[in-house]
Amino acid sequence: MNRYKEWIKRAKYNYKLAVIEIDEDTVLEELCYNAQQAVEKAFKGLIIYYGQEHPLTHNIGVLLNEIEKHTDISDEIMKSVSLTPYPHQTRYPGDYVDIPLEAYKDAVTIAKKCLDWVDCKIIKG
Repeated sequence: MNRYKEWIKRAKYNYKLAVIEIDEDTVLEELCYNAQQAVEKAFKGLIIYYGQEHPLTHNIGVLLNEIEKHTDISDEIMKSVSLTPYPHQTRYPGDYVDIPLEAYKDAVTIAKKCLDWVDCKIIKG
């Protein structure tokens, strides 16, 4: 399997984890983390697809800067920068504000749009 495809496969799995059925025990912070990971891995896969090595970062903005060297990025995809804090601020129990349901819904919506966009870029070449 091509290396970029492995990154995309894992990105899609993180997205799958992000959209599990929610109940009273659901920790939305964990789901938002998986949404962020889906975007991060998809973007790293796209960078590899373009023949580059991805930066070692969780910062979505840095990844978008690399991608922008190869293709235009819409404002809608640029919104994914808002997911950058999730691996740092919510991954472990700690002193942070709980993620509201609307923020979670936004995170998974953004992640889905980014995954679809990356798929489109790879299919179209």
